[in-house]
Amino acid sequence: MSQLFDKIRGIVSKHISESSQGIILSIRVKPGDVEDYITIEGDELVFHTAEQSEKGRENAALVKYLARELKIPVSKIDIVYGRRETLKKVLLNDVDPDELVIKLAKLIRLV
Repeated sequence: MSQLFDKIRGIVSKHISESSQGIILSIRVKPGDVEDYITIEGDELVFHTAEQSEKGRENAALVKYLARELKIPVSKIDIVYGRRETLKKVLLNDVDPDELVIKLAKLIRLV
């Protein structure tokens, strides 16, 4: 089980980068699912959401999900790229990158 978790952490690490403003998370969004969760498809992080792709509802769902699951305020999360695209770059402020990788790896649902 530890080898699988290490592999997941490696994939998650590829989608996190540091900037002068905070940590950037690259994640693809797939609206119209039954519930909200994060998984790995190929080599990508994918957020599945029950929200439909209209008026930024999937963006709001992503921010709300990350805030709730990572236990950080919504005010510390901002989508800085891809507001109208499926691929998003999310800025997370005041977050330790190593801690973020571990928390995200624990959230990954294996389907």
